[in-house]
Amino acid sequence: MHAPDVVDVVALGESMVTFLPTRPGRLADVPSFERGIGGAESNVACALAAAGHAVRWVSRVGADGFGDHLVEAVAAYGVDVTSVRRDPDRPTGVYFRTAGDRATHAHEVAYYRTGSAASAMTSANVDPRVVRACRVLHLSGITAALSAGCLGLLRELTGPRSDGPLVSFDINHRSGLWPAPDAPQVLLGLARGADIVFVGEDEAEEVWGVTGGPSAIRELLPEPGVLVVKQGARGATVFRRAAGDRAAGAAPDPKTGGTPTAPGRATTPRPAPTPGSARQTVVFVPAPTVEVAAATGAGDAFAAGFLSATLRGLPLKARLRHGHLTAAATLTTPADLAPPPTRAHADHLAALADDSWGRLRLAPGWTDIPDRAEEEVPTP
Repeated sequence: MHAPDVVDVVALGESMVTFLPTRPGRLADVPSFERGIGGAESNVACALAAAGHAVRWVSRVGADGFGDHLVEAVAAYGVDVTSVRRDPDRPTGVYFRTAGDRATHAHEVAYYRTGSAASAMTSANVDPRVVRACRVLHLSGITAALSAGCLGLLRELTGPRSDGPLVSFDINHRSGLWPAPDAPQVLLGLARGADIVFVGEDEAEEVWGVTGGPSAIRELLPEPGVLVVKQGARGATVFRRAAGDRAAGAAPDPKTGGTPTAPGRATTPRPAPTPGSARQTVVFVPAPTVEVAAATGAGDAFAAGFLSATLRGLPLKARLRHGHLTAAATLTTPADLAPPPTRAHADHLAALADDSWGRLRLAPGWTDIPDRAEEEVPTP
């Protein structure tokens, strides 16, 4: 079989058709919905493709109209969907949500994904050559919760290896998907096998009971070369070990010697440092002030912005700023997915001096009209 093309990013996971309410209110009261798409990994794939990267989405959808819509919608962003398989026996997942912020008690989500086509992904039906033919492989904890087969697949992909793509893992804890006792240890094990990990500060407290902030989370997760702790509207902190390219989160470049792992090739575990034993760089970047329309999908957008900057070899500070900016593009729209700012626009804002960055105000429409992203000039 012909070897798959090596792309910048492969994102593996379920996407669903999303039904968004036409007005605020309880699901019981909303009379109509508009159709969209939603899924953590496909959100990342679409945002990265829109930012100019070569991206492949690997998943399964039903042989139904919703599956057709998903594949067409993701492909419209420029994502390679040729590795998405159609399942004749299982449906495409769908979900409904209210217009409220996910962080509020009024927010409702109704998932219809049990037994979905994507939940049938396993190590036996996902081609490892397709998955590993990339510089970064992006995964999330949502996939691990879908089925035993999906969990086995993620454990294989985050298992011991000596080369191949960087593995990016977003904790993405969804309490409604997990049997109560399982999530903490499963997510911890997967995260410890990844090279780049994204986790929210509040999420770490919910899953693992960690209350000491980013440093305490790093003590729990010393293994990943790069750990990104999202701290909501305050900003984000990144920890990077100084222990070689892979540990430092430098995406391998096939043009300069990076080689995806061949199926069946022997690999060895990378050493896991004890907390505080390895030199590391720690950088905090505050988030700009954002006029929020809806928060759903912002975490996926942040990961996409950070990974885009990682692929470009930008410094840690710039990686966090690009994460914030891509998240802000989604925060200022009601949908799960939003076109990111142009690369030139994002680069300009990411290069602002610290005081100018601190005055940044981002309102709906700022990605379309650069002047909407303004620095607030103090009154004399």
